[in-house]
Amino acid sequence: MKKDETYVGLDQDMHGGMTDIGRIVRDAQAFGLIPDHETCAGWTAQGIEKLWERVQQCWREYGFSVSHFPAELRARYVALQESAIARAREQGWNPDLDLEDEA
Repeated sequence: MKKDETYVGLDQDMHGGMTDIGRIVRDAQAFGLIPDHETCAGWTAQGIEKLWERVQQCWREYGFSVSHFPAELRARYVALQESAIARAREQGWNPDLDLEDEA
């Protein structure tokens, strides 16, 4: 995302939101930093970066490991991820292709 662009929103993001920004938004929802209905549509790169910093602080508190989450947070996080993965697959996302792109 370029500095002068705005984010399309989690629900309009490519690959069903399986992008770096989509992951930030979902993590922010899981941590309760933004409401579940907030897609961050129209947010600037600066706003997304500030959100990312807050998300990173939350991850830091748990040693960057889902296994360190309290049970309620872990259940919420896993439910959001599973829902996002199912939605992305319905939209044609293939995680194996993402791996090939990184190679």
